[in-house]
Amino acid sequence: MPQNNKILEVKNLKTYFYTDDGIVKAVDGVSFDLKELETLGIVGETGSGKSVTALSILRLIPQPPGKIVDGEILFKGQNILDMNIKELQDFRGNRISMIFQDPMTSLNPVFTIGNQLMEAILAHQTITKKQAREKSFQLLEMVGIPDIKRRFNSYPHEFSGGMRQRVMIAMAIANNPDILIADEPTTALDVTIQAQILELMHELKEKTKSSIIIITHDLGVVAKYANRVMVMYAGKPVEFSEVDKIFYKPCHPYTIGLMRSITRLDQERKNVLKPIEGSPPSLIDLPIGCIFRVRCEFAVKQCSLSYPELLEVSPGHYSACFRANELFAGFKNLDFLKTKK
Repeated sequence: MPQNNKILEVKNLKTYFYTDDGIVKAVDGVSFDLKELETLGIVGETGSGKSVTALSILRLIPQPPGKIVDGEILFKGQNILDMNIKELQDFRGNRISMIFQDPMTSLNPVFTIGNQLMEAILAHQTITKKQAREKSFQLLEMVGIPDIKRRFNSYPHEFSGGMRQRVMIAMAIANNPDILIADEPTTALDVTIQAQILELMHELKEKTKSSIIIITHDLGVVAKYANRVMVMYAGKPVEFSEVDKIFYKPCHPYTIGLMRSITRLDQERKNVLKPIEGSPPSLIDLPIGCIFRVRCEFAVKQCSLSYPELLEVSPGHYSACFRANELFAGFKNLDFLKTKK
């Protein structure tokens, strides 16, 4: 179970990209915290700002065109945005590690798996190459790579997608980081391998005593592995709570739409999936008021006038919706809230 100690705090984070077409507000006022030994899920459609939030935490945003224009990212009280280059190099991979989205392109094709794994270890630990090699063997065994002495000298193209992702996980945990960020770690993998990778990450979390931020659009993954969930839409957090409350008492129309668009085993066969109508807005030209209102079946006049604040609906449960309290009270019968447009 997660402890109450906050290991990471993100406050009013804003990351913009300056393009020829205008300013893309990829992350626009994101705030959340991560506790020790906790798994935090960040969910939302493609383009909602999930990955940019993760890259901002490690200051991996390409500059230009990107820039973190406001906010604080506090790791155990220290603001990561105030670190110099040398401090960042020591910090990345050592205190916070990241598993990137595509295992097919994350490894260097001209170096062996062993060389890349040893490099990750030697960059942060004062040990000999022989010791780093032995530690590499231990890591490969820990993540389930067979015939490790032969595989140590193999190149990435000799590994399957699932095996490459296991190597990426081994590199990420090589220095026992406090936080592991997994940016859609199973996107390019088939369903069977996805389950194996996710279970492996869960097991390693227990062994390494680390906290995890898992970024995904798969609500099933969140339901099984996360303790708390932040739902994002168009660069902003729209709902934040414990996983059970998100699934059983959603109080933001976007979250409700996500729930309706997935298959439920506890529903009758006659119930069909209901997708969210419309498309996400352009982040260059955002509408006035609530960004989601043009796709929302519960929208009222107030939604077009101002953007709702992220407020606490019940203990630990936050929602950015003017009708959050009504949704929270009537989540079992949402039809009564519908309004004609």
